[in-house]
Amino acid sequence: MAAADELAFHEFEEATNLLAETPNVTTVSRSDQRPPEGHVAVAVDPGGSYGAEDEVESDKTALLQEQQQQPGFWTFSYYQSFFDVDTSQVLDRIKGSLLPRPGHSFVRHHLRNRPDLYGPFWICATLAFVLAITGNLTVVLAQRTDPSIHYSPQFHKVTVAGITIYCYAWLVPLALWAFLQWRKGVRERMGPYTFLETVCFYGYSLFIFIPTVVLWLIPVPWLQWLFGALALALSAAGLVFTLWPIVREDTRLVASVLLSAVVLLHALLAMGCKFYFFQPLPLEHMAPTHQNTPPHPHGVLTPTPPRPTTA
Repeated sequence: MAAADELAFHEFEEATNLLAETPNVTTVSRSDQRPPEGHVAVAVDPGGSYGAEDEVESDKTALLQEQQQQPGFWTFSYYQSFFDVDTSQVLDRIKGSLLPRPGHSFVRHHLRNRPDLYGPFWICATLAFVLAITGNLTVVLAQRTDPSIHYSPQFHKVTVAGITIYCYAWLVPLALWAFLQWRKGVRERMGPYTFLETVCFYGYSLFIFIPTVVLWLIPVPWLQWLFGALALALSAAGLVFTLWPIVREDTRLVASVLLSAVVLLHALLAMGCKFYFFQPLPLEHMAPTHQNTPPHPHGVLTPTPPRPTTA
């Protein structure tokens, strides 16, 4: 401790002698060089640029780039955004598909550049199960009115309905989107919808068939066809009103053929479901009826004697 005091006193004595030799020199305390609290010292290079600010800006730029990077299509996060919708949005889009209006595009007024796959996925799944269930219930109800009908569960209808509905809801929009992309190269003024938007409004257009299939349980043929025609008209009208702002930029012939093909495919889907899942009962489901043999006119049947065998 004494050695440290002697060393400090020795340094102080040297500093006093130095000040005495150079009285005009200016002294600066180390405490004056410290920046005030709450401030950051910034080093300035000879060119006048602020090094610390450049580092902060580069860090912010790198952070924004990391946030803007989209995940790959093979990851779960990529598809999670397509299911990020709430109940009010789904109900609004279902309502828009049930009440189409001329000049009212489903994509412009309801999707608003935010297509989803949640609604189309569950609409297709519900329609497939409802088709299979009502197809079996038709036979059950017919058995109650006619005891001669033999009913056996047809579980294969679930598979047939699922494959049919999902293939239609994905392959037809894919073909339509590819055709519009090709026509975009021919007609520069055309601006087609994206593939997800096409799948989205096609999926929502199938919702009206869910209550229609339930109403097909009413065993009145003309009433079933009436419900089917109304559902087909509303669903096809929604597709035509949505596609018209796009195809009207093309030639009249191409626009007419394209819209006719869309309506025809929609009609084939509805009629195919009607004939397959609500078809008349085949003969193998009918119990065999016992035929009454008429009595012999003489009342007693005499056995026929066997013929003699010749050696």
